Amino acid sequence: MTGFARVVTLGCRLNIADSALLYTSLAECGYTPSETEPPDVLIVNTCAVTAEAERKTRQTLRKLRRKYPAARIVAIGCAAAADENAMLRAGADLVCGNPGKRDFAALLGGGRRTPEPSAAGKVFREGRLSSFPFRSRAFIKIQEGCDNHCSYCIVPSLRGPARSRAADEVLAECRHALEAGFSELVLTGVNTCAYTDGERRLPELLREISALPGNFRIRIGSTEPAMRYRGLADAVAELPKMCRFLHLSLQHGCDAVLKRMNRHYTAREYADFVTDAKRRIPGLHLGTDIIVGFPGENDEEFAESCAFIEKIGFSNIHIFAYSPRPGTPAAAMPDRPSPEVVRRRCEALRRIARDSAAAFAASQVGKSLPVIFERIENGIARGWSDNYLEVSVPAGNIVPGKITEVAAAIGNLKPPHQESTDRI
Repeated sequence: MTGFARVVTLGCRLNIADSALLYTSLAECGYTPSETEPPDVLIVNTCAVTAEAERKTRQTLRKLRRKYPAARIVAIGCAAAADENAMLRAGADLVCGNPGKRDFAALLGGGRRTPEPSAAGKVFREGRLSSFPFRSRAFIKIQEGCDNHCSYCIVPSLRGPARSRAADEVLAECRHALEAGFSELVLTGVNTCAYTDGERRLPELLREISALPGNFRIRIGSTEPAMRYRGLADAVAELPKMCRFLHLSLQHGCDAVLKRMNRHYTAREYADFVTDAKRRIPGLHLGTDIIVGFPGENDEEFAESCAFIEKIGFSNIHIFAYSPRPGTPAAAMPDRPSPEVVRRRCEALRRIARDSAAAFAASQVGKSLPVIFERIENGIARGWSDNYLEVSVPAGNIVPGKITEVAAAIGNLKPPHQESTDRI
């Protein structure tokens, strides 16, 4: 097989890492990646974490089918696992869930679909290293699946149980990315903090990656805030190559709602964790996810959540309005707030998010920030600091893709966009 191929990635950072592995599979099949040539094969790496994400997946498939009528379109990943028929109706020629990603070369050639060999185990191998076309950062998959079973979440049924990628393969992947010239490694999974390979947990893995030669930095993707993961803060505080960045998904600031969500911590425990992390890591970017309008959420619970969120002082908040996911316990829970109430609550939380993001950006003015500039447009270089602030400066002698120290000033800092479009 020969021709051009493209991967369209929807959803999370883990999907970005999966897409990098898919590009390697496409090369094994003889396809050349291209963002400009009409694709002969077009992979849509789908998302189903929210109802809105599934809708966007179907919309994307229909749009691509109209634009590239001759392409062979493959829907792969979470939305494909959630509703195969919906993917076919939207325009896909072939549909396979997450286990099929490993056997993609055989699937594309019409081979038999085989089960993921590691699904029942705790450690897995991808059997290949990633290709990173069209990216300025290397997204490295280190973990898959989840055992938390939050009452609103469909991911465990789509991604399977928690398991970790073999450490030697992760290290080989990191070396491969560094040799390709990347200056930032983004380690990702469904719950990266759950990483375990024998006696090696995430902090030990981070120390091994950090010991690799070269001038690069390491960023951790979204994590669950279980209190047993305090060693992560140790690693971020102690290792110079670690980005000052933690995205710890709170979901709600009221204990009664956290209990209905089947989250495994209290608001006080969360606060103790992040207060300690902020104390030990100056300039730490603390991001989170918040669900608004969960079944039973009343005015008092929402007010308690807002007060808690304001007290923590997040650098970035992803806000999601709850919508039921079929097959989850929360879908059958009564007393969902009305759409108008949810809309008002989301807007109130967005105001808090904007203020806290601006306060974090202001706190970095006058500091020296390590920045990787990703693009130069009209004489202005734009990139991201290690603590996830967008920085813009005159291009001068800036070399894109390399870590550059920049003095932060009021006019050149911008907090990250406060995401609030999906429903979960």
